[in-house]
Amino acid sequence: MRNMSKQEKFSHGSDRIPPGQSLTRRFPVLHEGSPLNFDPATWRLHVHGRVEKARELSWKEFAMFPRETALSDFHCVTSWSRLDNQWMGVPFGVFAGELGVCEDAAFVRFADHQGYDTSIPMKVAMEKGVLLATHHDGEPLSPEHGGPLRLIVPQLYAWKSCKWVVEIEFMAEDRLGFWELRGYNNEADPWKEQRYS
Repeated sequence: MRNMSKQEKFSHGSDRIPPGQSLTRRFPVLHEGSPLNFDPATWRLHVHGRVEKARELSWKEFAMFPRETALSDFHCVTSWSRLDNQWMGVPFGVFAGELGVCEDAAFVRFADHQGYDTSIPMKVAMEKGVLLATHHDGEPLSPEHGGPLRLIVPQLYAWKSCKWVVEIEFMAEDRLGFWELRGYNNEADPWKEQRYS
């Protein structure tokens, strides 16, 4: 019997549960800071860094990007996993493809409205299933779960899936984010239990 790849583990029975994780049917609420008070008339997404031109997108402009639905599992560093989450949003690869990202952009940083940030390698950001999500299980994202817009990176622990995204920065070199500066592992691979550095 051959070993399954990490991607295959996302869709095969008990092999979908990383080491040290327990299943939950609930969706616990964990975050740093307070939810964004969303006003679609004033909300802006600031995109800058290693792109041809910095942009500020309104909610109406963001809503014009193509969307898709993706089914994935969600793994929190606090040891719970929730399977078969249905997310809807803009595939990050599609989003980046519209922006004229520079060739030397090797990392991308996501930040909320109050200083929380985290980064991931561009090669991870471009993988299938990575979304700028607006909906979960058929409903618009609630504020406590990151609405109106959160990142979803199913390949990594959930602190990399930044809530309330209002800033995206493309970078040539990595920069540690909020939890990474406080001792969390920057790679955050749940299959390797990369919880802390």
